Amino acid sequence: MSHTQPEPGSGFRTQNIDPGSVPRLVAALDIQETNPGVRRLRAWAHEALAPRDGERALDIGSGTGSTTRELAAAVGSTGSALGVEPNPGLRTIAQERAAEAGNPARFTDGDALSLPAPDASVDVVWCERVLQHLAEPDKAVAEMARVLRPGGRVALLDTDWATTILHPGDPEITAALTAGALTGAANPYAGRRLVGQLSAAGFVVDDRGSQALLQDHRSVVWPLIRMLGESAVRRGALTEAQRDRAYADLTEAAEQGALHMSVTMFAVVAHRPV
Repeated sequence: MSHTQPEPGSGFRTQNIDPGSVPRLVAALDIQETNPGVRRLRAWAHEALAPRDGERALDIGSGTGSTTRELAAAVGSTGSALGVEPNPGLRTIAQERAAEAGNPARFTDGDALSLPAPDASVDVVWCERVLQHLAEPDKAVAEMARVLRPGGRVALLDTDWATTILHPGDPEITAALTAGALTGAANPYAGRRLVGQLSAAGFVVDDRGSQALLQDHRSVVWPLIRMLGESAVRRGALTEAQRDRAYADLTEAAEQGALHMSVTMFAVVAHRPV
C-alpha cells in the first residue's frame, strides 16, 4: 500500500486512489450493504426519490454499483442509469456484477466536481457518502444542480461523524476516542450540512430522514477502535494507559452484550424548481 499522505478530499480524488486497497474497499462496501440502518435509509430515500420508467439516473460515487443497479431496474429499458466512480478497480467490480446480474447499469470515470453529463440532462441524482470526502462539497452540489433538468430530483445521503457514540467507558476517554472520527474525513460534518447546501444551490427540499448505524453490541470493531485509539495517543489526547483502559472496558462490555457504538447518517431528497 502507498504511504503517500492523502490530500484533502480523500477517496474521491483520483490522485489518492491506491490500487492495492481495492479488495479492502470492496469488503468494506459489502459489509456496509448489510447494515440494517443503511438498508432502511436507502429504502426510504429510494422511495422518496421515486425514479420512474424512462428516466435518466446518475449515481455519483457508485462504488460496487449496487445502487446504480437498483436505479437501472427502476427506470427500465427505456431509461438509463450511469454510475460515476473514479476508482478503476471499483468500476471493474461494478461492471462485472452488473453483467452477472443481467442489469443494464453503466459505469464511467468521473469527478464529483466535474460530472460527465451535459446541462439539464438528468432526471434523478443519487449521491451517497461522497460529500464527506470532499474539501469543496458545495461545488459538487452545484454540479448536481447543473446536470439536473428543471423538476429533476436528488437524494443526498451522508454521515455526520460528530454523532459518533461509544459506550461504556470513562466519559473523558471515550470523548477523546470519538473525536478521532472527525479527523478521518475532509468534511466530517457532512450529514448536518446537506439541507443548507441543497438550499444554497437552489433546490427545494422535499423530505429528510436519518438512521443510526448501530454496530453489533456483542463484539468490538477492532480495526476502527484501534485506529481511533492510536490517533488519540498520537494527538496527545490520551496516554497509552488510558487507551488500554478503554480497550479493556469495551472488551468487557462486548462480552456482556452491553456495547453501544453508532454513528448517524442523514438523507435529504430535493428537487430543482421548474
